[in-house]
Amino acid sequence: MADMPIQHGSSSNDTLPDLSTVWLRVFLEVSRHGSFTVAARVLGWTQSAVSRQISSLEAALGGEPLFDRLPRGVRLTEAGRVLVPHAEAVAESLRGAVRELTAVREVAGGRVRFGAFATADSALVPRALAAFRDRHPGVLLSREEGLTPRLLDRLTSGHLDLAIVSTTGRAPLDAYELHHLLDESLYVAVPGGHPLAGEGPVHLAQLADADWISGSARPEGTLLDAALRQGFRPRIAHVVAEWTAKEGYVAAGLGVALVPSLAAGAVRPDVELVPVLDEGAPARAVYAATVRGRSLSAAGVAFVEVLREVAPREPCPRGRIS
Repeated sequence: MADMPIQHGSSSNDTLPDLSTVWLRVFLEVSRHGSFTVAARVLGWTQSAVSRQISSLEAALGGEPLFDRLPRGVRLTEAGRVLVPHAEAVAESLRGAVRELTAVREVAGGRVRFGAFATADSALVPRALAAFRDRHPGVLLSREEGLTPRLLDRLTSGHLDLAIVSTTGRAPLDAYELHHLLDESLYVAVPGGHPLAGEGPVHLAQLADADWISGSARPEGTLLDAALRQGFRPRIAHVVAEWTAKEGYVAAGLGVALVPSLAAGAVRPDVELVPVLDEGAPARAVYAATVRGRSLSAAGVAFVEVLREVAPREPCPRGRIS
């Protein structure tokens, strides 16, 4: 075991001596066997080396002898008996640290703090959590939900180890290490009987005159950015944040809504999904983001690998697809 000095304290009464864990290890072996010779044999050292370690420990603790040197072997002094439980506590604490670090390295323990945006929580995150739990049950996963800009702030500040984010929201991603998970297509959710239902893929411009249901009063930084790129500003009739609530508005004929493929699998049966034609590129990309230059634990790396494995390559919406 390598030396681990214990640093000094803040006052003369609380001053901690500079101790080596090697000294404590030797001290415990000598106290256990009552002999410098036997301790040296167990440690693979010479007797003189063991004697020097004990002398150094005694000097660091103020010079009080820890052992009475007898004609045959040694015996703990009062000072030595006082030191034994403290030395054992230090040794056990270090053994515990080694066990925990080994568990982290082997993904048998540790913790991963991650965040995800709402639609990733609908299918991607639950699948990843279930798969990861089966493989690494000793790792604690803690999750936050939020919009991509907030998740990136939490990531930068050190409150998260990684964040599942999307290119929606115009959040700057250049400062982060991005692990690509999937590219998403878009669908337009329309009520049953809508003129476009059953018509197959559509250009968003075909819905330029429609009432839209969106999570924001402005299309900028939302999925409706796609409409701006196609040359029209959508008329947002209702601002509704939660996905299932948006579907209720659509089903009631109050407007149409854009649905990303991650959320398409949970669409209610009285809403039809019409695929949106990709104009040369997917509507948005989804990444697991980490801070560039900040190391990710073995458990974090394993979680990213699981996310990649379970990320859908060809989303299969459950609802009615036109």
